[in-house]
Amino acid sequence: MSTREVVQQSTKDLHAPNLRSTPGLASALRPSILRLARRLRQMRDESAELNSNQLSAMSVLFNHGDQLMGELAEREKVRPPSMTRIVNDLEEGGYVTRQPGPHDKRQSLVSLTDRGRDMIIANRRRRDSWLAVRLAELTPAERDILRQAVPILEKVNHA
Repeated sequence: MSTREVVQQSTKDLHAPNLRSTPGLASALRPSILRLARRLRQMRDESAELNSNQLSAMSVLFNHGDQLMGELAEREKVRPPSMTRIVNDLEEGGYVTRQPGPHDKRQSLVSLTDRGRDMIIANRRRRDSWLAVRLAELTPAERDILRQAVPILEKVNHA
């Protein structure tokens, strides 16, 4: 094999990872998952002018109910001062409310308002609709593979 052929093969290997190896699979999955996540984020309602951190915090409240500020920061993997800024902006927009904590009045219990709940539901519907159209373009066998992948991806996500 010539030097040129070796270089071409090496370059090809960088662009086409070995899907049978764990690092190769990781390298192939990462950009696809990131692009899909980016596309889904783009489906949000831009008129509300909410950023992804704000929507994520609202989703935690939607999925897990009222949260103390510290719990919300912990779930979102941000520092409490950052969560305070996020919640301040959401409260100002009428998406969440705050009240004193049930056991310690120095804490704040954050709750989703009806407006916040409606925003989350509308965004989920918009994203689900977009994804349903893309999934309908796949073959039944491809959709079956994705059905099998859902619990596996959840396992990876919660590791």
